[in-house]
Amino acid sequence: MAAKKKGVHLSMEHRNRIQEGIINNETKAQIAKAIQSDPTTVAKEIKNHRTLIPKTMTLPMQCAVYKTCRHRKTCGKSCTEYVAFICKRRDRSPGACNGCSERSKCRFEKYDYNPAKAQKEYETTLRETREGVDLTSSEAKWIGDLVKQLLVQGQSPAEIVANNPELGICEKTLYTYIEDGVFRISGVTSMDLRRQVGMRQRKMSKDKKNEFKKRRDYSFLDGRRKEDLEAFLAEKENAGAHVSIVEMDTMYNDVSNGPFIQTFKIIDAQIALALYHDIKTADEINRGIDIIETMLGRELFEELFTVIKTDRGSEFERPEGVELRQDGTRRTRVFYCDPQASWQKPHVENKHIEYRYILPKEADLRKLDLNSQADLNLVLSHLNSRTLDSSVGTGKQSPFQFARFFYPQLVEKMYAYGIEEVEPNYVILEPYLLNKKKRNEAFQKTRTLLNRPAKSRRKK
Repeated sequence: MAAKKKGVHLSMEHRNRIQEGIINNETKAQIAKAIQSDPTTVAKEIKNHRTLIPKTMTLPMQCAVYKTCRHRKTCGKSCTEYVAFICKRRDRSPGACNGCSERSKCRFEKYDYNPAKAQKEYETTLRETREGVDLTSSEAKWIGDLVKQLLVQGQSPAEIVANNPELGICEKTLYTYIEDGVFRISGVTSMDLRRQVGMRQRKMSKDKKNEFKKRRDYSFLDGRRKEDLEAFLAEKENAGAHVSIVEMDTMYNDVSNGPFIQTFKIIDAQIALALYHDIKTADEINRGIDIIETMLGRELFEELFTVIKTDRGSEFERPEGVELRQDGTRRTRVFYCDPQASWQKPHVENKHIEYRYILPKEADLRKLDLNSQADLNLVLSHLNSRTLDSSVGTGKQSPFQFARFFYPQLVEKMYAYGIEEVEPNYVILEPYLLNKKKRNEAFQKTRTLLNRPAKSRRKK
């Protein structure tokens, strides 16, 4: 029997064989034996690169006993007889649904493994992880100081790495960092080595060579890329189901001090929502989704937030917290735009232009009196009361007027949360909106002009 290949990346040929094994219902161990790899490698490959195919079942939960359940027509998330559906083939081995004989009958969520897509994702990840230095500047300083001291003591890089596993780098990486000047901040150069090792410099642009950049784990993108969204929408369209898409982003002026605004554009309702945050973290963003669901209620949230589309910002790197509630039930799906492709979420980006009328980029937002959700609700009240051009699909109505006709329950929830409609003539789209005194003065002036009697026309 051929020995397992260690440290060798899977090739396109390997991935094609994995797909063949899944179709033939082979176990992961059998597939691994065929490609001379480890079963764990095969398991990770399938799990990380399989694509979710949405369920065709119309019931809100994937219940294993839905066919015989007496509550089928009134199925709900609080049902005490709910039994989670588990598929041995999908959830255990081989871990995907390619070639399943029961596929045409199955109405539950499925996973497909596509070798071409898996290869593309692998190449993208490999390219991104090789950019820059996989350290923060503080980590580089700490490692550099220690390496400098041990080199002065006469130790070799091999000894330093062997005796200090907490450094998290191998001997070759240490040599590379020294050759590339990463530890120059600590006074470490190649001349500090007893025998300067000649290594071929990596081909890297000058601006990238010594950039301190902790490599990101891009596994959160698996099954959530642009092409996955297109497949999801096609599947829903074929099933005759409507998908409501919400675009999500963040907006801020001072990355070190905030505030940070989590923005949403509900495309079907043409309504903008936003949440105020003092920090910009994935946990805070996920907490924002909890707030929105509490505000709207589960049923309306699931109707409007079927899909959330966003960019690849670090604050959006924990999609599981957005997609799933704490009890494990699914409430939405998250998909990501391509890198540097803000045009793929145009509705929220265009809405940011309107936000900037009131919250200009160069301003200190806190000095503008944006200090709480209540202040942000005032901004939302005026933005959503603005009469829009018919080209945006509202027919020269405000978002509030449009949403009241199609989603009256949404408007009620917004009112309860403190986002209220403003009469068209009293809409303010200037920074002084947040200044209570100036805002009231503007309202008073407008009121006086509107109450002034019109001049009588001259008689011809």
